[in-house]
Parts: sequence; C-alpha cells; structure tokens
Amino acid sequence: MLPASISDYRELARRRLPRMIFDYIDGGSYAEVTLARNVADMEAIALRQRVMKDMSRLSTAVTLFGEPMAMPLALAPVGMAGMYGRRGEVQAARAAKAAGVPFCLSTVGICPLEEVGQGAGTPPWFQLYMLKDRGYMRELLARAKDVGSRVLVFTVDLPVPGTRYRDVRSGLSSRAAGPGANVNRVWQGLTRPGWLWDVYLNGRPHVFGNVAKAVPQAKGFNDFWGWIGANFDRTVAWKEIDWVRESWDGPVVLKGVLDVEDAREAVRAGADGIVVSNHGGRQLDGVKSSIAALPRIADAVGGDLTVLMDGGVRSGLDILKALALGAKGVMIGRAWAYALGAGGQPMIERMLGTLRAELATAMILTGCTDVQHADKTLLDAAV
Repeated sequence: MLPASISDYRELARRRLPRMIFDYIDGGSYAEVTLARNVADMEAIALRQRVMKDMSRLSTAVTLFGEPMAMPLALAPVGMAGMYGRRGEVQAARAAKAAGVPFCLSTVGICPLEEVGQGAGTPPWFQLYMLKDRGYMRELLARAKDVGSRVLVFTVDLPVPGTRYRDVRSGLSSRAAGPGANVNRVWQGLTRPGWLWDVYLNGRPHVFGNVAKAVPQAKGFNDFWGWIGANFDRTVAWKEIDWVRESWDGPVVLKGVLDVEDAREAVRAGADGIVVSNHGGRQLDGVKSSIAALPRIADAVGGDLTVLMDGGVRSGLDILKALALGAKGVMIGRAWAYALGAGGQPMIERMLGTLRAELATAMILTGCTDVQHADKTLLDAAV
C-alpha cells in the first residue's frame, strides 16, 4: 500500500510492528476518551472556503524561538522511538532536517543526544522531565547544551504515568508479569520477522541512551524503565522552573498545559513558550481535547509567550485550524511514529511532504497567503 494519509501510515505500522509496540504508540489512558476527542474535535472544526483570491504567492515559513522553519510544525518527543525503527530517533531527526522543521528528542529515547546530533547533522530540541535525581538532570541539561540544543521542552503533565490498559493487555506493561507474559512478548517479536531483524537484532533497542549512565547495572528494558518510573517526581511545583533556569539559558517551553490559569502561571514563571497538550490522551482521561482548550489559552497568554499545541493533528488542514485558533505552530507525535514504524526515514519524509502540501492547499482554498497571518477569519463561525 502506498500511504496517502496518516491513517495509512498507521495501518502500515500496525502490520509491521509487534502488537505491544504498536499499541504503545496508538493507545491512550483508561478508556481513551480524550484520545478520541483530540481527533473528533479537530475534525468538527469547519474551515471557511474562499474563492477568487490571488494565491500566486504563498508562505508556510515561520520563525519560532529564533529558528527558521519551513512550516509551523515540529516533531514532538516520542518515547522509545528506537523500538519502532532501527535507531529511530536518528532517522526521524534526519527526516525533520530534510523537511526544514525541528525534531525534539525524548528523555526516554533509545538514541542518546550525542548520536542524534551527530547522525542528523543538526542538534535536536530536547525534552526533559523533572526527575527526582536532580544531579542527573543537570548532567542531561549539560549534555544537551554540549551538542548544541537550543530549545528545552519541559514536560509538566507527567508527575506519574497514566494508566494505559492497552499496555497491560499487550504485555508491554510491567503489570503484565509472569512466564506467560514473557512468552507472549517473544511470540509477538517472532511473528514480525522484518522488525525482529531490523530493530531488535540490529538496532540495540533495549538501551535508553540518555539515561544509560544513570543505570550502569541495567541489563535490559525493564531495568531502565524501572529507574525512569521511580524518578518521576510528584513534588514538582512552579518554583522548579527557576531551578531549571540555573542550568539552562535557552528557550524553555512547557509541554502539557491545558488550563488557562496554568498558562498564566507559565507566564509568571518566565516560560518562553507552552504546548497546549493533554499528552496525546495518554495521561488524565476524560479531559478536554487540546484543540478545544487552545482558543482560551491563546487569547489569555498568546501575547506573552509562544503558544504551540499538539494532539489530534492528522493533516495539513489540522495545522491551519490550530493556527486559526491561536497557535503559532503544532507538534506531531503519533503521525511521525506511525511513519517511522511503517518504513523509517523515507516514510517520515514522505509524510512531512504530504502535510506541507495539504497545508498549502488549505491556505489556497481559504485565501490565506501567509501562515503567520492565519486567524479565526479562516473558520466558518456559522458551524
């Protein structure tokens, strides 16, 4: 199948990846209500079709946090991407560079900062959690600065991992313990021989590169994940941004803001940007979609910091909808993870090219010549 839409990449990834890996990408927390809302609420927004406009000149380019971008999009941090394709974070970073957009590396990526920066030929943005081990946090921040990372994406909505039923059912979760669970995992790998050869046998997916030095005795996935899970910090408060600033002098973007008052707190804390996000529906189920939360937050703080959003972005049309509702750019997670799982860097490049082409088409048919001028006039208020 030649993929045309994000749903096509999803289907190709489902066919290629072991079930537990695919479900980790695809699933959300609890009953996945918020996961579904992210997509449904985005689909429900109607664009306003305009005609007879001179659209001979079109610009999808923006500059965010001092970085020029070919379109208002960044690849969001996605954990364990090196389990979806061989050295997956490097492949994704290369694809992002080719498309002229940033790639953000997750703390729990398989490939370390140094490998991604060298492999892509450009430093990634870096995503960090507040860890109980503050000393190791300082080390990670220093490593990010050493490789040239300019933007720190600080995830604030994960003081504790969400409950994800699919990961238990598939056998990925540590709650799926026992001999039967191990046999199930092995069987899932054996039934995907292409993935087994490319990723598991030749991609070293069992080592979390960014935290490997903190867990020198680790022998496999469970050891690393145990350290990571034990280091999520429930004591985190707004004062921690000052602590981060002691070790980081570049832009700080807080990812996981869904409430107007929290957005105002981010301004008071001195953040340079926020990502309006519910973690892709993977944390607190039953909350509103990111696109539903976006307009009030953008109206409240859009003049004080840079507002991005993620969750439910599945096409170039969705990008324009988010911009019309006040975002300066979007981040995509599942979309590039599906493409990586479907076929690596070439598939991610193809997917990003499709998104840019779809964005251009949506701009032409709504009469928007420059994405930087997108606003609510592009939406059909009557719907």
